[in-house]
Amino acid sequence: MKYIKITLIIFFAATLVGCKKFLERPPLTTMNDETAWTTEDNLRLYANKYYPSFFVGYGLGFDYAGAPLMDYQFNDDVFLMGTQGNFTRAVPNSSIWGMGTLRSINIMLDRIDKKMKGTLTDEAFNHWTGIGRFFRALEYSELVTRFGDVPFYDYVPSDIEEADLYKPRTPRNEVMDAVYEDLTFALANVRTSDGDQYVNKYVVAGFASRVALFEGSWQKYYYQNNERARKFFDLAVEAANMVINSGKYDIVTDFRNLFVSNNLAGNKDVVFYRHYDPAVNILHAIASNNNLSESVAFGPTTDLIKSFICADGNAWQNSTEPNATDFTLSNVVKTRDSRFEATFYDKPINKNRASYWYIIKFFPRSAVATVEAGNPPPVEYTSSKNQTNYPVFRYAEALLNWVEAKAELSTIGGAAVSQSDIDASINKIRNRPLAPEAAAKGVKKTAPMDINGLPTDPTRDPGVPALLWEIRRERRMEFAFEYSRFEDLKRWSKLGYMNSENNRDLLSGGWVNFSTELPGELIASKVNQISTVAQNGTITVYNGSNGTSLKGFYRGTNTVGRLPFLNLAGVNPYLSPVGRVQMDDYASKGYVLTQTEGWPQN
Repeated sequence: MKYIKITLIIFFAATLVGCKKFLERPPLTTMNDETAWTTEDNLRLYANKYYPSFFVGYGLGFDYAGAPLMDYQFNDDVFLMGTQGNFTRAVPNSSIWGMGTLRSINIMLDRIDKKMKGTLTDEAFNHWTGIGRFFRALEYSELVTRFGDVPFYDYVPSDIEEADLYKPRTPRNEVMDAVYEDLTFALANVRTSDGDQYVNKYVVAGFASRVALFEGSWQKYYYQNNERARKFFDLAVEAANMVINSGKYDIVTDFRNLFVSNNLAGNKDVVFYRHYDPAVNILHAIASNNNLSESVAFGPTTDLIKSFICADGNAWQNSTEPNATDFTLSNVVKTRDSRFEATFYDKPINKNRASYWYIIKFFPRSAVATVEAGNPPPVEYTSSKNQTNYPVFRYAEALLNWVEAKAELSTIGGAAVSQSDIDASINKIRNRPLAPEAAAKGVKKTAPMDINGLPTDPTRDPGVPALLWEIRRERRMEFAFEYSRFEDLKRWSKLGYMNSENNRDLLSGGWVNFSTELPGELIASKVNQISTVAQNGTITVYNGSNGTSLKGFYRGTNTVGRLPFLNLAGVNPYLSPVGRVQMDDYASKGYVLTQTEGWPQN
């Protein structure tokens, strides 16, 4: 087992440190093609190259692409210093999907079928075919999420035939039907165990629940096709059930420790993780960007802060928790769900100029204590020297995917969600252990959700049933600053939540009483730079003499909201356009590349 881990780590080093060069090497179709497909070990090595792409974890070094915290700052959870991120509002000069990964996966599937039937046992043949189809499903689900219709290849396309190179877009529904078939095959054939840190049936099932939940939601809310929505929601429930019924996983780890452990092997909360190891220079830099010493220009929006449920299970507006309407950070830590304390530092700090509330979800408590004592962060939490593991797929996500899919099905003719469903999912998550440091601050476990006594939230979107609203709230708390918030808004057709004209809580951050909590900020250079927003919306701008009045949700006076992006002719924020260069290239060869739905065709 140790040998397998080291082999995989070395492979990751070879592929990630020189990822671009590795991917530019010729595929195994020329001089090595006759000898490469002779053993299962060779096949495993070929498949290993997909792991860095599909299971990014914290990334590698300072490469944050696909990593939490740094690569997921475009949503309604994150407040940026200055101008907020904008949606694409015009067709770019150049943009299109890449098909290199899909071609490589199809080569793998083709060679398994044509060259390895006599080499592999039936079980191994089906397993590796399932692995290839799983990776193909993941790649296509990402492409349709971005572009909608994309060319579909279930074969190895020619690299010289124009009909393959300029293949027209395949309707999204056809592509996703193929993804559905790939996932169901993988679920039926991938091994239940194939060694530590290798994809197995439960990894497939976890990601299948994610993909199917997205597509079911997209069909229901974007295409308004309940029949197809039901098909994918059913798959999401089935796949998540495989994880749940395996008996291999549980909620047993306090929240912060899921993100700051140097070894997640054997952790029941984790279905799949990415391991980092300084011995082979497989390291990252995410923890360095929330180490209480690094200055950052992003933080939580007021909207996210207000969304956290109180410890009594109610929305803050009508909670019975003492002082639940007091947004002083040290008080919010004690009155809100325990994930709040695990996500944020408990005092405002000027190392976060956007929000003044500092994210420490990915920074260990022991290291927090070191910095609080006046020392620099431990060296392993600086630069690109971080070695904490990342839980690529957590059991909590399987539970939340499962209960959300069941709740969605109940709105289109399926069975009602029961209290036992809630107990087995949301309430199991809420009952996770508390860190001793959190309990010492007065943090409590959140009261169980009662399906017959759901919170009365005056800010609930009236178009969302109360149960779905609370399930979505649970996802928001669980996955803050990870991968899912923007993708969730897309699949629910709720990108309007990011409209800063309609939601002013997107333009302010954490609550600060500057005269008592950060008096050092009340200096001449901050005159007309700092403002606070009271709960009633009143804005107070620092004028040099009104420091005692400066308490509320912080908002920099240079903050600029998003440009309009909804209901604009020729703009579709839900799908990305292709570039004019690519459309012209198709046309020059006598083919037609249609523009993405909702964008101008010329």
